[in-house]
Amino acid sequence: MAHVRFSASEFDALEAAARAAGMTVSAFVRSLSTEGAGVRPFLGDGDRAVLGLLADGMRVVGGNLNQIARAFNTGRIPAEEDLVGTVRDAHVIATTVAAELASMTRRSAAARRGKGA
Repeated sequence: MAHVRFSASEFDALEAAARAAGMTVSAFVRSLSTEGAGVRPFLGDGDRAVLGLLADGMRVVGGNLNQIARAFNTGRIPAEEDLVGTVRDAHVIATTVAAELASMTRRSAAARRGKGA
């Protein structure tokens, strides 16, 4: 447990920033404190939903890659269009995950600072 003192104007600004981020003051301070300690990113429900969809896509692509690997391991050569399509899908998913994580990190930091996305 920690006790922190703020001036009246600091606390007013803290309350406003927490409200803008859709958080309680306690959750807001914890989020900022853990971010300062290197724990990132803070994810909202929308961010978690996007990551869930991307994870589902990654599982599908992973299954396809496993099927291709099994085919190679048994001496079969998969059709070129299957290889190209699966590699393309893997690239799209990986690129999208990287972009979404970067965007989520920026949005969460901006929201905690009351600056919007």
